[in-house]
Amino acid sequence: MAKSHSKYIMERKLILISNDDGVHAPGLHRLVEAVSTLGDIVVVAPDGPRSGQSSAMTVNGPLRVIEHSEYIQAKVFSVTGTPVDCIKLAMNNILTRRPDLVLAGINHGSNAGVNILYSGTMGAVLEGCLQGIPAVGFSLLHHSMQADFTESMPIAKMIVEKVLADGLPHDVCLNVNFPAKVKIEGVKTVRAARSHWTEEYKEYVDPHGKPFYWLTGGLINEEPEATDTDLYWLDRNYATIVPSTPSQNAMDAMAIVNGLFDL
Repeated sequence: MAKSHSKYIMERKLILISNDDGVHAPGLHRLVEAVSTLGDIVVVAPDGPRSGQSSAMTVNGPLRVIEHSEYIQAKVFSVTGTPVDCIKLAMNNILTRRPDLVLAGINHGSNAGVNILYSGTMGAVLEGCLQGIPAVGFSLLHHSMQADFTESMPIAKMIVEKVLADGLPHDVCLNVNFPAKVKIEGVKTVRAARSHWTEEYKEYVDPHGKPFYWLTGGLINEEPEATDTDLYWLDRNYATIVPSTPSQNAMDAMAIVNGLFDL
């Protein structure tokens, strides 16, 4: 009997969860709920919102870790830093063993298209991938803290179950986005649409008469008719899975660049 119990403990998966909306964000809680039966959960998330932090990390200041009350038996810690700080600290100072899976989200807002470059949520995912751990980011196309995650939770659980069972290719992580306020029609594995932000800034004046600026731009899909992109299918009420990689090597351009410099 003791041997069987020991085997069960050894087989429990360890899932590390982070986000960029902060440790108290509802989307984080919904993700914990969705995967709570799939393994031992440890949450290490920023102590407040860190959206748009990409893969930033703290290099010129201290980081502090605070332990919180458990949430559905998940251990919960907050970090006074970025999502990448959270993954690095978890791996080196908080967890007692290497996690089987890194998750981030569920983000309040889209990380489709070019948003992966700016996203703190996907920064955490890419950091997990860099460390050789299967990693998945989840995002809902709704910024409200009162957003309804009901439709996305069973799909998130299904994806996590499959990744835990089968793993992911080397150097590949997943960027998953869910449409909001609709019945999700299905799931599509696609590429990220070529897109850009209009980079509009609205000017304001503070009480001291000094101007400041606030980002107000919108996301533009540069290929709205392409049927193999995340933005196309999200507009049609499908969840999307985009295989992504932290590698920055443009191998297809190697010969061309070599020719440019005649090396």
